[in-house]
Amino acid sequence: MTLLFLGSIGITEILVLLLIVLLIFGAKKIPELMKSFGKGVKSFKEGINGIEEDINAASDSKKDSAREEEKKQ
Repeated sequence: MTLLFLGSIGITEILVLLLIVLLIFGAKKIPELMKSFGKGVKSFKEGINGIEEDINAASDSKKDSAREEEKKQ
């Protein structure tokens, strides 16, 4: 597996990172952390989709007003 900022990492490095996370947060906190991380990702995706919808709506309204302007002429 290759990540841009980490270079090439293997199974050993992944296991060491997981062990460090387990030691820092404890086994009981990890499910809570993952749940809150999932909620954060979901909220971020919804925000991005909302922005895309706003951009598309603005683009559509500009096209509609341009068509109306052409019809008047």
